[in-house]
Amino acid sequence: MQLSFNYNGILYSFNTSHPLDISLGVRHDGLGTNCFYTDRPNFKPYTAGNFIGNVALGGACNVDIINFTPHGNGTHTECIGHITAEQQSITEALPQGIMVAKLITLNPEKVGEDLVINLNQLPTLEGETGLEAIIIRTLPNEDSKKVRDYSGENPAYFSPQALQYLKEQGIKHVLCDIPSVDREDDGGKLLAHKAFFGVPESPRLDATITELIYVDNSIEDGLYLLDIQIASFQSDASPSRPVLYRLEK
Repeated sequence: MQLSFNYNGILYSFNTSHPLDISLGVRHDGLGTNCFYTDRPNFKPYTAGNFIGNVALGGACNVDIINFTPHGNGTHTECIGHITAEQQSITEALPQGIMVAKLITLNPEKVGEDLVINLNQLPTLEGETGLEAIIIRTLPNEDSKKVRDYSGENPAYFSPQALQYLKEQGIKHVLCDIPSVDREDDGGKLLAHKAFFGVPESPRLDATITELIYVDNSIEDGLYLLDIQIASFQSDASPSRPVLYRLEK
């Protein structure tokens, strides 16, 4: 289906039949991306009496019990409840429907032993009225991101100033291909999370952060429509499936 809409005085169209999935799923084979030393997802058949939820083992159907950690196993979307005592649910922050998003690619800067996404690397967003989300793809963008275990690697992260700027520009949703917007071990400060969610001064209940996405190199930088799909978990985070739609003028 071809649909069109007006954004900042420009008429755009998009095709709902051609989504671009930028998620990394919770995998059955144990080979998916992982971080923070979390266990790999575990799938086992549900059993009760003579019932076994596995067709290969003689059951009538497959019924899995799945143990996983949303923050550590694949693409996930989190809300302010991730860092507050109130524990707001992600279902209260999403879904908000499709939104305009900007995809940018950058190379984190070397700061001492760290790789940091700094304020000076972000595009100027003044004048982009209605832009709700930004998607950040980091370099190098290798296929190994799809199966990488980031635990103990001190991967790239954002400076608090960078996320403060995005908040001030009205960005409600940040998506990135790193395990966390904060340093892997920052002593529990979580300054980038707090800057974006406005904690504690001006908490934003409608903002989200999506981590561990993967944006293929065939997807060009620019404007897209974004649909962040989540499971209906009453939790601060959910495994998610962000989907992009290319825009044409």
